[in-house]
Amino acid sequence: MRTLMIATVALAATTALATPAAAQSSDPTFTGLRGTILGGYDGIRPGSTEDSDVDGDNQTVDGFTYGFDVGYDMNLGGVVVGAEAELTDSTGKVDANTSDPNYFGYGEVGTGRDIYVGARVGVPVTPRTLLYAKGGYTNGRLNVLATDGTTELRDHFDLDGWRVGAGVEQAIGTNSYVKLEYRYSNYTDADFTFDDGTTTNTFEVDTDRHQVMAGVGFRF
Repeated sequence: MRTLMIATVALAATTALATPAAAQSSDPTFTGLRGTILGGYDGIRPGSTEDSDVDGDNQTVDGFTYGFDVGYDMNLGGVVVGAEAELTDSTGKVDANTSDPNYFGYGEVGTGRDIYVGARVGVPVTPRTLLYAKGGYTNGRLNVLATDGTTELRDHFDLDGWRVGAGVEQAIGTNSYVKLEYRYSNYTDADFTFDDGTTTNTFEVDTDRHQVMAGVGFRF
């Protein structure tokens, strides 16, 4: 009987110790390689120094942006730091305005691919929820939308600038997660690439971009 009691107590103690350990091992640590499918709202417009003088113009070009990112995070014990890269495209375009055809600052264009490389820093507010801020370099493209009815131009503007943002990432499984973030980008330099591949010198611009993105990802 004594032996049975000792064995029972030992088993209970072992179970009590093992349960927290098992729970801890199943909690995400926000560490490792990850990839995310992204989609959301995209709005790009002239910055404060480039506003149109035409009253009533809605200068923001709205669209749907979509793409993916890859990144790597490290949990340093209460603080998560990581690096990430992103490639997206957008459906937005500028419609011609007969009263002010260049009111957007670039003529009639469509928003194209965007490349982002940067870093993020976050704080796990629960074992499964991460609040983070991000920042880095972005290169956007505006495709010229001009045609003579037969030939379409393949010229484009490339815009260089910086991006900052903030978001929340929520684990929904051992390795999967969802996230929601807001990002602001400001493009300060641009060049124009012609159909034959020649490029103009870099010139200054002031173009703002606001995005709200949702994502579903997997941590490897």
